[in-house]
Amino acid sequence: MTSYYRTVLLLIAVFCVWSSVVEGKVQVTAIPYSHGEVLLEGVLAWDDAIEGKRPGILVVHEWWGLDDYERTRAEQLAALGYVALAVDMYGKGKVTAHAGEAKQWMQQTTANVEMWQARALAGLQLLQADPKVDSARMAAIGYCFGGATVMQMVYGGAPVKGIVSFHGSLPLPPSSLTIKNSAKILIAHGEADPFLTQDHITQFTMALDGAGLDWHMVIYGGAQHSFTNPSADQYGIKGIRYQKQADRRSWAHMKLFFEEIFQ
Repeated sequence: MTSYYRTVLLLIAVFCVWSSVVEGKVQVTAIPYSHGEVLLEGVLAWDDAIEGKRPGILVVHEWWGLDDYERTRAEQLAALGYVALAVDMYGKGKVTAHAGEAKQWMQQTTANVEMWQARALAGLQLLQADPKVDSARMAAIGYCFGGATVMQMVYGGAPVKGIVSFHGSLPLPPSSLTIKNSAKILIAHGEADPFLTQDHITQFTMALDGAGLDWHMVIYGGAQHSFTNPSADQYGIKGIRYQKQADRRSWAHMKLFFEEIFQ
């Protein structure tokens, strides 16, 4: 064998080893747990090439249930150096592509606000208990229904440094209670989202100010509801559409936000 061919074979071997290492860095596993009598199953993602504890990020799904979209987001967060848990808010296996069923599950969850907050907190506590996680540096992100859920986590006093709501429904904080939470809030909102009126947004931001919360909102021109989800268009629902530019920009804003709260 000539030295040329030996060199080529060596380079191929090195490339194959390098590729397998890169592809194998992010690990993903299903995590069964429960809240009350409801059996749940989350998805944990982390980079096994990183040593030591790191911040934990909770990922809360859209009203469809915990599907591949949130799993992908958890993997992306793991690739950024976090430990991410895509939490289950409905129950193991409860995923749908039918809006009527999704609406029913969402309404069942949100009807009892204390239970809603407690179920999200159960996921956060599961993530905090992971030995790879720095339990003092936690955050949560959520999409649509998940965006409303992470806002409820702030209202309920969950121990997070910050939350990010992507095209969330922006529930108003309770006016009768003092919110004891220093979490910072980032809201990524589509300007053309038909499911939130300007009047509601004004009420929402005034309520956050009244509660003394640290928040900021980024509005993406022309973006409709669910603008971060590449599968949004397949549901055929008016006002729900993916927008690649707003998706990329909102993810970049989230990364800057995490740099701020975890510094």
